[in-house]
Amino acid sequence: MGEVTRGARAVVICPDIRGQSYELDAESRLDEARGLALAIGIDIAAGTVLPVRQVRPNLLFGPGQVDNIRITCEQEGAELVVVDGSLSPIQQRNLEDKLQRKVIDRTGLILEIFGERAATAEGRLQVELAHLDYQQSRLVRSWTHLERQRGGFGFLGGPGETQIEADRRMIRQRMGRLRRELEQVRKTRGLHRERRGRAPWPVIALVGYTNAGKSTLFNRITGEDVMAEDLLFATLDPTMRAVRLPGVEKAILSDTVGFISDLPTQLIAAFRATLEEVTAADVIVHVRDMASPAAGPQKNEVLQVLSDLGIAESEGGEKIPILEVWNKIDLLDEDDLTELRNLATEDVVLVSAQTGEGVDRLIERLGAELTQEAEIHQIRLSAGDGQRIAWLHAHGEVLDERHEQTGAGKPSILLEVRMTPRDYGRFFALDS
Repeated sequence: MGEVTRGARAVVICPDIRGQSYELDAESRLDEARGLALAIGIDIAAGTVLPVRQVRPNLLFGPGQVDNIRITCEQEGAELVVVDGSLSPIQQRNLEDKLQRKVIDRTGLILEIFGERAATAEGRLQVELAHLDYQQSRLVRSWTHLERQRGGFGFLGGPGETQIEADRRMIRQRMGRLRRELEQVRKTRGLHRERRGRAPWPVIALVGYTNAGKSTLFNRITGEDVMAEDLLFATLDPTMRAVRLPGVEKAILSDTVGFISDLPTQLIAAFRATLEEVTAADVIVHVRDMASPAAGPQKNEVLQVLSDLGIAESEGGEKIPILEVWNKIDLLDEDDLTELRNLATEDVVLVSAQTGEGVDRLIERLGAELTQEAEIHQIRLSAGDGQRIAWLHAHGEVLDERHEQTGAGKPSILLEVRMTPRDYGRFFALDS
């Protein structure tokens, strides 16, 4: 990868194309593009929204706009132009020729971020596959990306057709190998999921728009020190930890990659497996940044992705319950906070992952959600059966415990225990 140098000065351009519908307004999209650029250490010299009345097939922007971008780059000493939109290979190449600077579009930028953030073998495979897929479409006229990656010599002319064909074949072969490796990783993860299903510890998946505060909340609940910075895409690979909740001895908390609007098609396909953990969850916790002016559209984006995965608003089958966590309440003034409290339904918990406010209530709510199918059982055990008595205390909620004397004179204990059907079955399987 490495097409973008950390610390490079950049001008960020957000095209506002007439007739195209956007979830966010132009300024919010520009802010998001700035956030994406900052996430990879780019120094933003300037940012602007450019209205595009008619898309130019060769440049996207009009000639006058391109001249203005070039002048801004010269004035600001910028060596990079980030376009918050999708550029065709010819548009990217022509813009680079006109501006005499590196140009990267939204897909390329997100790929750079994913490349930096991928921490596991699966994440790295997914990134490389998506990057090659993106690069493959740019070989004919934008071959310089690969030339740079190979440590090329900066020839002014392009390589011959034979070289392009060789590059394309090399990419196809590498993609084939990556897909086979990725399939093997997915099978392994599938087996892990099956084992968890049999174990079976309930799984809680944290989902949400990127930078909503999922990793900070994850750290707050688990006490772990997972990377949690004020950066978009701070988490890429799912991180899982065991937690204890009221009435639940052990649950698995999973932190997932942040969702984002207009995620390029290549990335949706390549990163789908990253979100497969969510489909195996018992409860989904949707973390929302309520201090963001785009909180509403961001919620829609997340629900759309969940729907695409067959989770939200699914018809037929068992629907996974979704609990909304309204985060960053520490950033709101008293009036806004009062309004949120009035709007909150029973499926909403207000928290500040940063200060910890509301997190205890969230933990209680999760415990209640996972044990709501629990039933009360009367279980009589020998008073000397310390191991099973301890197991019931650990896995269920012991409501009453009465010591009795049986006819044979042996002391016994009658326990009244609230347990989930799953734990009740596990209790009777202890000796099997």
